[in-house]
Order: sequence, then C-alpha cells, then structure tokens
Amino acid sequence: MDGTDPAVVARAQAGDRDAFGILVERHSRAVFRVAYRLTGHEQDAEDVVQETFLHAFNQIGRFEMRSSVATWLYRIAFNCAHDLLRQRPRAARHDSIDDEQGAGMANRLADAAPGPDRQFESAEIDRRVKDGLSGLSEQERAAFILRHFEGQSIDEIGQALGLQASATKHSIFRAVQKMRRAVEPLLDGQT
Repeated sequence: MDGTDPAVVARAQAGDRDAFGILVERHSRAVFRVAYRLTGHEQDAEDVVQETFLHAFNQIGRFEMRSSVATWLYRIAFNCAHDLLRQRPRAARHDSIDDEQGAGMANRLADAAPGPDRQFESAEIDRRVKDGLSGLSEQERAAFILRHFEGQSIDEIGQALGLQASATKHSIFRAVQKMRRAVEPLLDGQT
C-alpha cells in the first residue's frame, strides 16, 4: 500500500477515516509548531491545530493536490490563527514568558540543566524573539516562521499565504529586518 501523502489523501477522499488519521499523525507536530509561533501561546496553538484538522477533514474532498499537503495545512492553520487572534485584544495575545507555559519550547527541551547565567541569557533571547515576532504583521510572521523555522521554499510559502513570489520575498525580507532590530542589542553585547 502506497504511504505517500497523495496516496493517503486519495484514500481519505474515498472515505477512509484511518487514512485521514495518518495525515493528522504525520503533520500535526509541524502544524503545532507553526501555530505556536503564530499565536505565542500553547493552548491557542492546540486550538488552532484542532480547528485546522477539523477544517481539513471537512474539506478533504475539495483538495486537488496542486500543493503539498503540508502547504495546504499551513494555509488552513494560518487562517485559523488569524481568526483566533483577530477575536482577541492585542494585549491578551501573548502571555508573559515568566510562567512555564510561556517559556520557550527550546528551554524545555534542553538536555542538561543550564546554569543561572545561561537561563537568564536564554530567557532574554526568548523574550526578544517573542517580542520581535509579535511586532511583525500576521503575514510577515507567517512568512518568517515558514521560511526560518519550517524551512519552506518561497513557492511553498507563497502558496500557503496566497502570495506571489515577489510579495513572499518582500514579506520575508521585512520580517528579517524587523527581527534583526529586535535581537540586535543581544548581538552588540557579544562583540
């Protein structure tokens, strides 16, 4: 049995619920990573993932495989995150990084317990990256995340965001410039 995404999608479109489950297993972590970076909050990201796969399940019959499954799911996740964030006041969108739930995922995945200096440095980097991401427009944030965290190509990002290649490149460029300004004080201190 062919286990590629197109084959699994074809089975799901034919009504095979187990096939759709394979797509969920295969892509849910990547969708969560994108959703977390778009929303800045773990619970919101989980809600976005759930909404993304609910929408994908309801629309699987209309998916024509003109893009990869991942690109299609990223587009849905971007729209779900956009809807969620639009419903909230800006101040309530991002929690403080002082609590464990808001702390960077990288800090929680560290192998060895870092010393206090390293913890402070990591928290400062995490805060600046989070502040930098929150200072981006939704389109810039999504383009930046898909490019620099998920490794998507310009074409894939354009498909996911519904942009032409030049607009995609411009969004990434603007986001990189803003992110550099956000973390620049940390870089100046290391020279």
